[in-house]
Amino acid sequence: MKNQRRKATVYLVQGALIAAIYAALTYFLQPIAFGAQQLRVSEALTILPALTPAAIPGLTVGCIIANLSSPYGLVDIVLGSVATLLASICTRLTRNIKLKNIPWLSPIFPVLFNAIIIGLEISYFLPDGISWTGFVASALSVGIGELIVCYVLGLPLYAALDRTKIFR
Repeated sequence: MKNQRRKATVYLVQGALIAAIYAALTYFLQPIAFGAQQLRVSEALTILPALTPAAIPGLTVGCIIANLSSPYGLVDIVLGSVATLLASICTRLTRNIKLKNIPWLSPIFPVLFNAIIIGLEISYFLPDGISWTGFVASALSVGIGELIVCYVLGLPLYAALDRTKIFR
């Protein structure tokens, strides 16, 4: 019983810390965190479900909090958080597919879900409304930024945290 309470407490604390760090990074770097050309550094944390299941609710709650300041309002709060939740679940599911002890496949899910969902969301707010061209341009822009953050920052973060054994 004591061990179960300890595990539940650790899960809750990990999730809360991840949410707080995600939201703080997004707020701190807000000028580059929103819009069609975005480089949301906090998305590097989307690799964390490969280390702990607590990252799934942590990232989702962190995204909800961060998107409270989004210029896209409620739409971004809902759709951005759904994209983060789906990506986190898929990242967790693919955590054991590794090459040289790195889950190279896992970061692709935040890239794909954000490119599609956020790309569609941004194209909705374009002056001409939703169009195929607007969607493709928005999806590519968001996807490229996400790809950079998830692979260039996220995978080294994973490697560093995995070595520390902090999530075990």
